[in-house]
Amino acid sequence: MLPSGVATGMEQLYQNYKNAVLKSGDPRANEIVLSNMAVAFDRILLDVEDPFIFSPYHKARREPFDYYMFGQNYIRPLVNFKNSFIGNLALFYEMEEKLRQGHNIVLMSNHQTEADPAVIALLLEATNPSIAENMNYVAGDRVLTDPLCKPFSMGRNLICVYSKKHMYDVPELVEMKRKANTRSLKEMALLLRAGSQIVWIAPSGGRDRPDPLTGEWNPAPFDSSSVDNMRRLAEHSGVPGHIYPLALLCYDIMPPPPQVEKEIGERRVVSFHGVGLSLAPEISFTEITAACESPEEVG
Repeated sequence: MLPSGVATGMEQLYQNYKNAVLKSGDPRANEIVLSNMAVAFDRILLDVEDPFIFSPYHKARREPFDYYMFGQNYIRPLVNFKNSFIGNLALFYEMEEKLRQGHNIVLMSNHQTEADPAVIALLLEATNPSIAENMNYVAGDRVLTDPLCKPFSMGRNLICVYSKKHMYDVPELVEMKRKANTRSLKEMALLLRAGSQIVWIAPSGGRDRPDPLTGEWNPAPFDSSSVDNMRRLAEHSGVPGHIYPLALLCYDIMPPPPQVEKEIGERRVVSFHGVGLSLAPEISFTEITAACESPEEVG
């Protein structure tokens, strides 16, 4: 019933997920694996039979099937909470208060794995559940088209874009991708005008990867135009906006392939590991640029 590539990917995912959850030492590990993988396979099969099409702005599907909780329950057994970290928790409360006042928040973040949204939500569910559930993620097209990824994406609020890294993979589709990105930007502008919105974006346009020579992991460089686009959108929304840097560490749970791949259907490697999340204080563009002497420096 499945294309061979999807079937092979599902089998690999099952084995890797099983091994990772068993390593957690949870006495219910076998039961958790069977339960979570049965639901995952069911949702993946449903989508292969009747593919879901994401709109430029996708609202998390919570009923009749709760895709958000499905993603949370699936990733939870992979997180070693005893060896995990949340930095500057007071700033998350500060953000929550600004959202209550009708302000918008933009999080400029690095991007580590396909599980980033679930990891962020799992770390915040005890202290800041409204942030965890209401976050809007700027998402690349690959998590919207890969059959093994789509059911997890359906549980998040997504602003769907085509990443610059894959813009020219198929030359005939470049114009279509640009038009789609313009539509998504308009959706984001509408969203921000409503106020009380929190948007997560990875201005690098892709996941962090280890240095091929040293093996060390560093955040991928941010694309300055992406940063500036988000700043302008926040400033022109007619609602007070705030930009915070967010640091995320979770690559061990689901590391990406060593190199960027053109083909959809990467092999999923998963493991049980600690994760980390931290906010830095709000960035003020006017304060940063006040010391600049010329427009070129500001640019």
